[in-house]
Amino acid sequence: MTTATDIQPGVYDIPADDYHNDPIPGGSLSSTGARKLLPPGCPALYHYEQGQQQTKPKRHLEFGTALHTLALGDGPGLVRIDADSYKTKAAQQAADKARSRGAIPLLPAEMQQVQDMAAALLAHPQAGELLTGGEAEQTYLWRDDETGIWCRARLDYVRPGEIVDVKTTQDVSLEAVIKAIHKWGYHQQRGFYIDGYRAIWGYDPEWKFIFIDKNPPYLITVVDCDVTSALIGEARNRRARHIFADCQRTGIWPAYDQQIWTVPLPAYAEKNDLEEYVK
Repeated sequence: MTTATDIQPGVYDIPADDYHNDPIPGGSLSSTGARKLLPPGCPALYHYEQGQQQTKPKRHLEFGTALHTLALGDGPGLVRIDADSYKTKAAQQAADKARSRGAIPLLPAEMQQVQDMAAALLAHPQAGELLTGGEAEQTYLWRDDETGIWCRARLDYVRPGEIVDVKTTQDVSLEAVIKAIHKWGYHQQRGFYIDGYRAIWGYDPEWKFIFIDKNPPYLITVVDCDVTSALIGEARNRRARHIFADCQRTGIWPAYDQQIWTVPLPAYAEKNDLEEYVK
């Protein structure tokens, strides 16, 4: 029987399903989990979702994985489903069969799209260089020195001294990218992955986000976080690790604050309604 004490911190090449099912007996914290523990999430939501079986694959996640397969050279096989949509039973069955073999089903238009996006990434002067000379989809396992909890991360692409993370989106203008980093907590993900790299290799790597638009002509923007956003990401991770450690220790995964609050309207609504109705 494998226990957490049998596992050593390090870099592992394991299937994606094994990573997402958590290879650490007793549980480990991922970047996604760290973000879920903090508002607008909470420990109770995180704990509930950990116990749920994912019955229906998320198409946007499958698409992103397919792009990684072609652009990064590592990932599950891709299966073309010769249909216009998944509305027919035959198409649904073909997709289920592909998934049962560990492959990703793609409609013809999706297959062409992901091929074109991968080609755009590799042809881009900055992104193409960043996605060469490294290793894709490596799993990092380590213990956090401060709390003692196990952490895990699956890094898109690692070059010597540099981590590269690929994001698909609908808008790669700088303003949209900045909003996406805040909305999805990518600055926190950045800090979490850098923590893992430092724990294994003993120093901080460089970091690059590659954002690629899912729409033609598949524009690309390459960015890193500034000092302030990186600092905030690190602080959020520290808070999440302590919450996770406390919940593991006590077995209690609390919801939102249980006190009874006296709450206002949203500031914009309060201002508008005061002007309109309270004179």
